[in-house]
Amino acid sequence: MLAYLLLGVVVGCLLAVAIRSQVSALRIDRRSWQDLVSQLKSIEFERITSVARDYLEPREGQISLEPAEMWLMLGGREGLRRMRENAKLMLLLAVHAQQWNFDEGVIVTERMRRDALRLYHAVRRVEIALTFHFVVRRSANLIPFHLHEAASSYYLMRQRLLALYQTSHAGLYPALAQVL
Repeated sequence: MLAYLLLGVVVGCLLAVAIRSQVSALRIDRRSWQDLVSQLKSIEFERITSVARDYLEPREGQISLEPAEMWLMLGGREGLRRMRENAKLMLLLAVHAQQWNFDEGVIVTERMRRDALRLYHAVRRVEIALTFHFVVRRSANLIPFHLHEAASSYYLMRQRLLALYQTSHAGLYPALAQVL
């Protein structure tokens, strides 16, 4: 009897999560292009570019950025939160571009989705490492690697989105480039 009750609770929770996710997806799909762009958070992209290129373009002296410097360049917890929120909005903006250029839009959106997953995982790992750094010393040592991954993923998402808009809807490109 207890097993059936436990199974019922688990199934109920899963059903509630699925319904909530579906309702959230429907609400998101109704936002206009202007609404999405207006919700993008301000981020100093030059700093993200510096951290991302340090990771993506290896050169002599590959350890030029110190972890504390990367943390400040990315804006700390608030900067990582903004990057994560903007990543969601950039994905939705890529979906909007599919109406003008479906073939390229689908491929670019999937690439961006994969970049977003890497960004989310890196940010989550940084948050976990910061929360439990006294318990798990090794996780704190990995923070610089996660910061590099987050910055490079965000950098690639932004570049992919801008390139998609440049080829798919050049009229909206300047406004998007200015906000991003």
